[in-house]
Amino acid sequence: MTTPQEKAAAARKAAEDAARVAAEAMAAAEAAEQEALAASSAPKPPASGDSTASAEIAAGYAFSGPALELGTVMVDGVADPVARVRIPLRMMNRHGLVAGATGTGKTKTLQGIAEHLSRAGVPVVMADVKGDLSGLSEPGADTEKIRARAAETGATDWAPGAFPTEFVSLGTGGIGVPIRATITSFGPILLSKVLGLNDTQESTLGLIFHWADQRGLALLDLKDLRAVITHLTSPEGKEDLKGIGGVSSQTAGVILRSLVNLEAEGGDTFFGEPELDPADLLRTAGGLGVITLFELGQQAARPALFSTFLMWVLADLFQTLPEVGDIDKPKLVFIFDEAHLLFAEASKAFLQQVEQTVKLIRSKGVGVFFCTQLPTDIPNPVLSQLGARVQHALRAFTPDDQKALSKTVRTYPKSSVYDLEEALTSLGTGEAIVTVLSETGAPTPVAWTKIAPPRSLMDTIGDEAIKSKALSSALQGRYGQSIDRESAYEMLLASVAAADPAPDAPQAPGRSQAQQEEDSAAERMMRNPAVKSFLRSAASAAGREISRSIFGTRRR
Repeated sequence: MTTPQEKAAAARKAAEDAARVAAEAMAAAEAAEQEALAASSAPKPPASGDSTASAEIAAGYAFSGPALELGTVMVDGVADPVARVRIPLRMMNRHGLVAGATGTGKTKTLQGIAEHLSRAGVPVVMADVKGDLSGLSEPGADTEKIRARAAETGATDWAPGAFPTEFVSLGTGGIGVPIRATITSFGPILLSKVLGLNDTQESTLGLIFHWADQRGLALLDLKDLRAVITHLTSPEGKEDLKGIGGVSSQTAGVILRSLVNLEAEGGDTFFGEPELDPADLLRTAGGLGVITLFELGQQAARPALFSTFLMWVLADLFQTLPEVGDIDKPKLVFIFDEAHLLFAEASKAFLQQVEQTVKLIRSKGVGVFFCTQLPTDIPNPVLSQLGARVQHALRAFTPDDQKALSKTVRTYPKSSVYDLEEALTSLGTGEAIVTVLSETGAPTPVAWTKIAPPRSLMDTIGDEAIKSKALSSALQGRYGQSIDRESAYEMLLASVAAADPAPDAPQAPGRSQAQQEEDSAAERMMRNPAVKSFLRSAASAAGREISRSIFGTRRR
């Protein structure tokens, strides 16, 4: 029989055992919690499925020929350094689009593309609207951060480097080498875009150009065109205006006022001579393609003039370059930044000519890349011609933004790896959704791409440095000074002066006061600068008819 003392001892021992077991259990629980916390905070290696997916995507970019290296594939937020995303060099004349919201890295992507093209010996023409691309002329900063990104994006040979760069300005009021075009070569369709004319006014301007062409009138600058319209709208030119057909003096007057406004805003500094020779854009230096950067100069108030001028350069290239078909690398790549300015409020005729130019110029060995915020900024007929797509992040804050996002998603090939609608709003800075044309012309798989860093300076070099480089450029000697060629204008003035009667010549018998007033009016008309300019324009190219082609521009 157990005594009370024994029962108490047994109970005490059981309590001690229970306390020991509880303490051990508590310690085990704490250890498990610490292990779980450590596991959650440690970086996770990519899952085997992620690596397989990135390898499958990268296989679509494994081209046999030379290619531009854009970056590396990302899956589930992890970049795979060996899964490269590339654009075949021979497909760069199939054109492309770089799009995305402000601050998403479009400019740096364009900078990298220009560098790769230059290293491949391909000249590049770029619109430097904001002045962000002047750093192409200087080596970039060599920092740990940039080195780390280069390694992450597979650019194992990354090193700072500079590229041959020309700085040119639209007109004579900028900091670069001044670049001009004549009114004759610019043509009526492009000029209508600059002047903001409607379809009726554009067709009227085309008839005025045709009238001037038929009479061999070289329209070199705004004063020449203004003089022609002044003549056509004057009593003396009434019969000529009727002869054109379908042109009202009111419409011609609207065009004349638009010309005066353009001239008052500095547009006259762009039109004139010497005119740009497209051959100066097709140069290399030390085996590197020369990058020509166009800045607005004093035309910042008229960005439409800037973008339209670039379209004129492209049209001029189309007319001057020979057909080459498919070649291993393009002769030139043309990059339109802020491309929405080119298409905003454009006429139907203008859009048709842009579409025709983009469609046909690839056979001349020229590639065209448009850069803008939304793909919907580009008209569908032009968008359908763009083989490479580099889409940075889009914002979907408004119903219109959401509609644009949905339209963008539908233009991409199907992807089993990404939810494209979610991906396009989740991209980080310097990341893009990419698809290009393979060497066989087939679209590559959609790749969430981490873009490799440029080798050149990712900053502006400043106005003074740009001015210094422009003054030392070989182009400065060709385009630095405006040319006012001697023409028949001076000879015509001299002959008119010789034929004038002496001021004190006696009045012919029988002439009335009204006849004398008419003579005075004629003399005043001859002294009018606009009429003199018109006479100069007429005499300088008499008998020479100018043939026109795309955009109504002159054939060289």
